[in-house]
Amino acid sequence: MKKTVVLGATDNPTRYAYKAVHRLKQHGHEVVPVGIKKAEVGGIPIVTDKAEGIADVDTVTLYVGPQNQPSWYDYIIGLKPKRIIFNPGTENQELERLAEEANIQTLHHCTLVMLATDSY
Repeated sequence: MKKTVVLGATDNPTRYAYKAVHRLKQHGHEVVPVGIKKAEVGGIPIVTDKAEGIADVDTVTLYVGPQNQPSWYDYIIGLKPKRIIFNPGTENQELERLAEEANIQTLHHCTLVMLATDSY
């Protein structure tokens, strides 16, 4: 299964990031929710400290808009994921370029759709 960082995690059940954490867990993936608010989602504490090292990340799935991403660039690239999923509304050419320079695959897709169609 794919260790996945959900960037933009929240305990708000109306948000897609919340739904992504739950669906990833349902599909057996190890999930690390990362956000700015201390809370829990799916029984997992949301990581709010960018200094906390997370190893062996397969995927970072983005739920942070492009206007709020620059402060996360170093963190995201530093996780050395195999891929970054730009969910609808998170597309960002600058981050995509940085990822490609670091040999990180980028996808413009929806994590929830990928899970529902077994293409995750």
